Amino acid sequence: MGGQPSFAIIGAGFSGVGMAVRLKQAGFTAVTVFDKAPKVGGTWYWNTYPGCACDVPVHLYSYSFAPRGEWSHVYPASPEIQAYIEQVVDDFGVRPWLRLNTEVTQARWDAGAKLWRLQTADGGVHEAQFLIAGLGQLDIPKYPDIPGREAFAGPAFHSARWDWDVPLDGKRVAVIGAAASAVQLIPEIAPQVGHLDVYQRTPNYIVPRNDRAFADWEKRLYSANPLALEMSRQSIYWRSDTLFWGVFKGSAWRAKLFEDAARKHLEAQVADPELRAKLTPDYKIGCKRILIADTYYPALQRPNVELITDPIARIEPEGVVTRDQRLRPADVVIYATGFDASHFGWSVGIEGPKGRLSEAWRSGPEAYLGVATEGFPNFFMLYGPNTNLGHTSILFMVERQIGYILDLISAMGARGAGVVAVRPEAQARYNAVLQAELKMSPWASDCGSWYKTETGKITNNWPHSTQDYARALKRVELGHWALT
Repeated sequence: MGGQPSFAIIGAGFSGVGMAVRLKQAGFTAVTVFDKAPKVGGTWYWNTYPGCACDVPVHLYSYSFAPRGEWSHVYPASPEIQAYIEQVVDDFGVRPWLRLNTEVTQARWDAGAKLWRLQTADGGVHEAQFLIAGLGQLDIPKYPDIPGREAFAGPAFHSARWDWDVPLDGKRVAVIGAAASAVQLIPEIAPQVGHLDVYQRTPNYIVPRNDRAFADWEKRLYSANPLALEMSRQSIYWRSDTLFWGVFKGSAWRAKLFEDAARKHLEAQVADPELRAKLTPDYKIGCKRILIADTYYPALQRPNVELITDPIARIEPEGVVTRDQRLRPADVVIYATGFDASHFGWSVGIEGPKGRLSEAWRSGPEAYLGVATEGFPNFFMLYGPNTNLGHTSILFMVERQIGYILDLISAMGARGAGVVAVRPEAQARYNAVLQAELKMSPWASDCGSWYKTETGKITNNWPHSTQDYARALKRVELGHWALT
């Protein structure tokens, strides 16, 4: 590569900021990070709903290159995590590279100039040799396809776009959805509202969260002693990547261990057999995301809360109508229905020499190692297809992806190459093996989840341990890449 290469990073969450920091540490200076939000943080900026918090112990849910000992809780709330990313931006001096409040609407590869040309919503144009997408898999809120949804007369919003201007005190509130965000927000709003209807389509396996505040002595220890903090981090990591991972690898005794934990948690917190039956999953553990919560079950048993499992028929101006044609009045409707994940609902139109990424992925997203996809030169992804986890911190995967991308760029520089693209046959072989292994996973069982497309192709999850992924990305196989 002649001269200093340039980089455009889309997304200023954990992935994009981590990439920017590591690029700076590697000596690169022509870096621009775009984000449509006014602050960094990605999902931790957008998700501000009551109770929003991390579901991975925070000593592991942080950058390995930026450990922090002063966390307030084992599972801190969203504002604290967002503030941590802000601090990393400042500590590592990458804030001048940020272009916030700037939405990238299109990125097109210019084969003649051998660069990416980006267009922004404000009419701006930006060029870069390399394009890196740090958009995540949970970018665009998903609304359910319910007849009459637009007819509701009162305020209605998604949990990922919480409207703090809508008062809930004393209101009749309908929460549609009962998964990861719902189990966090429902205990927070239940004491506040007049009446709360929780609409559950499918029950979830829930195990104890056991959150707690760090004691002052712990904060002092972890802040003053990097070894102690690293030992805590490693302890969390190895527990999750061995014991918890067995659930997804098909270990019968480990799966039973967690099923028993979920069952005992339910039995200990819910005495009513009818309610307990409604909350008991009838599918293989691991097929859907395993949730952690200590306060959700008690919240459902408040006198002002009702769990509704009858399917929703439609929404009317006054409220929600279930299949039995009963109208349950509501003043506010909250959709806790997750994200458009199986199609990677990126708002950015990315176009390579053969066409748009959305067309290349029309049968389901796929990539080589989760970091690149054929037909899109000099384009990399962080937290791309089939790199999601159900058992530990996604930041472990992201940091390995960042390291791999840097190694590949270094190899390009050593060979004087300006363009790199994954070979189609390498991607095809990789995904053939990957999908065969995924068919043996709990995610392939007969239950719906955001992990797979309507056709059943699992596009989100990694089928092995994170150590296996680290080994796969440890060395760049240059034969799998075309360098020119």
